[in-house]
Amino acid sequence: MWWHAMSGELGKQVEKLAADFNASQSDYRIVPSYKGNYTETVTAAIFAFRSRSQPAIVQVNEIATATMTAAKGAIYPVYELMRDEQESFSPGDYLPEVTGYYADVDGNLLSFPFNTSTPILYYNKDLFRSAGLDPNMPPKTWPEVGLAAKRLRERGAACGFTTSWPSWINVENFSAFHNLPIASRANGFGGIDAVLTFNNPLVVRQIAQLASWQATKVFDYSGRGQSAEPRFQKGECGIFIGSSATRADIQANSRFEVGYGMMPYWPDVKGAPQNSTIGGATLWVLRDRPRAEYRGVAKFFAYLSRPGVQAAWHQNTGYLPVTRAAFELTRAQGFYDRNPGTAISIEQVTLNPPTENSRGLRLGSFVLIRDAIEDELELAFSGRKSAREALDAAVERGNKLLRQFERASPEQ
Repeated sequence: MWWHAMSGELGKQVEKLAADFNASQSDYRIVPSYKGNYTETVTAAIFAFRSRSQPAIVQVNEIATATMTAAKGAIYPVYELMRDEQESFSPGDYLPEVTGYYADVDGNLLSFPFNTSTPILYYNKDLFRSAGLDPNMPPKTWPEVGLAAKRLRERGAACGFTTSWPSWINVENFSAFHNLPIASRANGFGGIDAVLTFNNPLVVRQIAQLASWQATKVFDYSGRGQSAEPRFQKGECGIFIGSSATRADIQANSRFEVGYGMMPYWPDVKGAPQNSTIGGATLWVLRDRPRAEYRGVAKFFAYLSRPGVQAAWHQNTGYLPVTRAAFELTRAQGFYDRNPGTAISIEQVTLNPPTENSRGLRLGSFVLIRDAIEDELELAFSGRKSAREALDAAVERGNKLLRQFERASPEQ
């Protein structure tokens, strides 16, 4: 059993992966099962483990890595699984920007890199043309985004730009792209006693700017998760910052020419742009399943590591190729030449060598912390709090959650 959180076009690709693996051999059968969004999927797995009805594989999003790592008795680290089953598995085959997020202090991979995304900028080339903007020039900086979005509004667009995943894009990746820490202790990689620090002047300035643009719908807040995506697909908003992995849905549902660009940055910030961080999820193996199932899981992971399989997944979904070989194969196949903009996600993640601030984060209870951040962002965007008040409150609430996690994980 493989519990996952992929719906829509991505869910179809997951079903295809399982079906192709099952057809490639006759000893094992992977059975994918959609369990809702990321939070619902990991919650279902936790309850199932307590009742001893857990699947062998569960897809867990990146911000729950610290929570899964702390559950030592429940997880079967992938490096141990592949070693025990004598399956070839080299972390060096994978992009270091990916493996660094999911490895222990010794560089051993705890989970299997599966769907890796990063935020990119999408824009409606048809609306750009009608507004007198160059359809082949995506805005690169925040001032350019503001000017383009203002022009789109003046020419009748319902909103200039919007974003999905408010915390991931407007706090977490904004910070990484400007080489700013989210928290102390190397964003939590250095220990669970980390303290949140994202209420710094630049993030305050950014949220204040978004709130100011909100008043005239130059920026228009669309809600949490992926709720902004349909607004872009329907042509309401001319610019959209969202996951690179929404490309499949955007292509399937949009009736206009789509353009792509990197995330914007403030040009007056020294060293920007740095690099974006990854999102998405990995596949975790849960303990207390029959040994024969683990042999099947190892075979499946070896199958997923094949360059051709990885390249097809990358090309069909918009997720990053997680191995070097898959990236090189995709390039050799001419995919990037035929599909301009599709290499932006990997170019942006690898723009510069990751720093402690741009490697990612490993903070306990971050699913709940992200909720607190988004509560406060909504108050700022609606004008009920200043950006400073909202971010200070988000940090205070988040730090309380971190201390609760620390107390519950003394052995860490």
